[in-house]
Amino acid sequence: MERYVDGFLLPIAKDKVSKYKEIAQKSSQIWKELGALEYYECIGDDLDIEEMVSFKKAANASEEEVVIFSWIVYESKEQRDKINEAVMNDPRMKEMMESGDQDLFDYRRMAYGGFKILVNL
Repeated sequence: MERYVDGFLLPIAKDKVSKYKEIAQKSSQIWKELGALEYYECIGDDLDIEEMVSFKKAANASEEEVVIFSWIVYESKEQRDKINEAVMNDPRMKEMMESGDQDLFDYRRMAYGGFKILVNL
């Protein structure tokens, strides 16, 4: 069966990175427990490459923000849909979402999409 990937790009305030990491670690455990194959949260490091669009520009990040690049791997798009539904209904996730930590970043500034794998070695 063909794997499927959800990808995310978002800016986050530098002073909120440690709290974001804490929430991401908890979230990753839920996604993995419910069936995701892989879960990655990466923070921008080498983003200013000459003659290319930087991730900072793509994420519209200010000088006070860093860029987070994330992806989750699933067995298939159908599995992704089932897992994401289960994650959103998981009481631990609901608790995190209701805790007030949702102001860690503006989800409307997040780029998100589902991807079919083109090459996998």
